[in-house]
Amino acid sequence: MDKFNKIGNIKVVYEDDCLVIVDKPAGLLVIPSPKNERRTLTSILDADLEKKGEYLLHPCHRLDRDTSGLIIYAKGKAVQKKMMQEFRYKKIKKTYIAFVQGKLRSRQGEINSPIESEPAITRYKVLEERKNFSVIQVNPLTGRTNQIRIHFKRISHPVVGERKFAFRKDYKLKAKRLCLHAKELEFAHPVTSAPVHVSIPLAPDMEHFLESHPD
Repeated sequence: MDKFNKIGNIKVVYEDDCLVIVDKPAGLLVIPSPKNERRTLTSILDADLEKKGEYLLHPCHRLDRDTSGLIIYAKGKAVQKKMMQEFRYKKIKKTYIAFVQGKLRSRQGEINSPIESEPAITRYKVLEERKNFSVIQVNPLTGRTNQIRIHFKRISHPVVGERKFAFRKDYKLKAKRLCLHAKELEFAHPVTSAPVHVSIPLAPDMEHFLESHPD
C-alpha cells in the first residue's frame, strides 16, 4: 500500500507495511452498530482504498462514536489478531485527554471500580482547572466498554458533554459533543517488536471549547 496523508477525508497519522493509524473524528462509529448503520469510519476508509485497488483495513480496537482520536487498523487478519492480543494482554498504553465537570478532590488518582462484574482500573492526572471543569490526562489500565465515561460519572465528575451516563440538565456546563480525545498510543510493533509511539494534538473542536471557556 502506498503511503497516504489521508484516506478519504480521514487523516492518517502513522503507516507502515502492517499498520495504519488514523485520527477518528467525533460522531463516527468504527464499525456498524446493531442498527447496521452504513457510514462508519471503517466503511469510509475501505471505500476509498477499494477505488485505489488497495487491501481493506481491519480495526484492532474501537472508540465510542462521540470520542475522537487514534484508531489502529491492520493490513491483514494475521496482524489484526496480533494487535488485538496486545490489547487483550494490556500491552498497549493509551492516553486520553478529557474535560470533566467540576474540580477533582485529588490532582491525580486511580479509579478501581468493576464494570459488569469485570475489573476496571483508570488512572488520571489533572492538567488544568477552569471555572467549571477540569482538563485531565487519563490512562485506562483495562479496556472495558465506556470505561472512562462510567468511571468519572461514578466519582461525580462526568465527562463534559456526557449524555449516556449523566443527565445534561444536572450540569450548567454544556458541550456539543463528548469532550474525550484519544491522544497517544504506545506499543511494541506486532511484527518487528520495535517501539511505536504516536501522538496527535487535541481535536480542533475541543481546542475551541477551551478558547471559549477561559479561566
